[in-house]
Amino acid sequence: MSTYADADLPQFYPGMTADAAGTRAVFLAARGNAALARGVFGPLVMRHHDVIELLRDKRLRGPGMDLARLSGIPEGSRAWKRQEQILLFMEGDDHHRLRRLVAKAFTPRSVEALRPVTRRTIAGLVDAVAEQGSCDAVAALCDPFPIPVICALVGVEAERLDDMSRWASSILQSLRLDAGEHLAEIEQAQAELDEHITDLIEQRRKAPRDDLLSNLISVEEQGDRLSPSELLSVVAMMLVAGTDTTRNQLSNVIHTFAEHPDQWSQLRARPDLVAGAVEEAIRWEPATEALPRMALEDLQIGGYLVPAGSVVILMSMSANHDEAALPGADRFDIGRQTPDGWHLLTFGGGIHYCLGANLARLELVEALDELSSRFPTLRLDGEAVLNPPGSPIAGYASLPITWR
Repeated sequence: MSTYADADLPQFYPGMTADAAGTRAVFLAARGNAALARGVFGPLVMRHHDVIELLRDKRLRGPGMDLARLSGIPEGSRAWKRQEQILLFMEGDDHHRLRRLVAKAFTPRSVEALRPVTRRTIAGLVDAVAEQGSCDAVAALCDPFPIPVICALVGVEAERLDDMSRWASSILQSLRLDAGEHLAEIEQAQAELDEHITDLIEQRRKAPRDDLLSNLISVEEQGDRLSPSELLSVVAMMLVAGTDTTRNQLSNVIHTFAEHPDQWSQLRARPDLVAGAVEEAIRWEPATEALPRMALEDLQIGGYLVPAGSVVILMSMSANHDEAALPGADRFDIGRQTPDGWHLLTFGGGIHYCLGANLARLELVEALDELSSRFPTLRLDGEAVLNPPGSPIAGYASLPITWR
């Protein structure tokens, strides 16, 4: 059996395509060619069935600190130490323990309690631009939307919203392919955020509130609690994951509907379809396009040998568009009925499934419900500019829209 490195496989790398449609076309061709494609760090797994199987395969683990090393983050640096305590990069007993404790505070009740602030936030943002008839959706709607919500969840005061937004965007650079080139910005933001969260933790220890930070401080299972450094890492992770993923995913959702006016009209006529519309939109243009894993031993994937130690990238966006798993996957259809056995991969899967998936869905449902009720039409009003190549999350840096 030949290794994937010796095979004649299609290639894909960040910046290769100009837009999401181009990426979908490249992925379609790659899936038709072979189960794997060639990426920057290793093989890309393109088909839905293979991605699902590998998410459950114990011969693979999360990226750990290998990607931090490959992206140029110096071992022992502040950025390195922070990533060591992020759930995404943890495995085994440490991961299970921390995830269990965090999940106990991240309950459905906590998420549902955020619906009012989510509604108020998106309504206020739409109010500010409704009479204009057009705006840059990223600057006016997507960027400011998730910050008040995640700060309300954690328990951060409203006057620090701008700081939180800035810190989250800077810290997110630690997940770039060239993170080492942004180290000064990353570590400055981490230091400022750590100082603020440390102050908040001390305040909550003295006077607990009904917020996530107080819950994380008090959460306990069989005498086990989060350490001070774990508290810092968990809260920082939630602020970053709960802001930039949502703001980018919302930009993708708006872009998708702007390119499908018939589906926008259907949603306005059938607002009861909004939850399904969100599921379809995040399938169509997900903010998370790939799930990195490390091979612990030699693997056979799609007839190719992948050696132990390889970085294996599970291409969730490609899998979301695999017609072998989802008939008509090349169509955007908000009324879609998915078949038995279908798994949406935008939030990952297995032991690293996104803890914030339900909150993200709630935010997107409320945003899409407000936008569709207020904007009778939705069209692009200029060039949509994607995030730079190598960005850890897929979305738009600029998205001019009109509803005139």
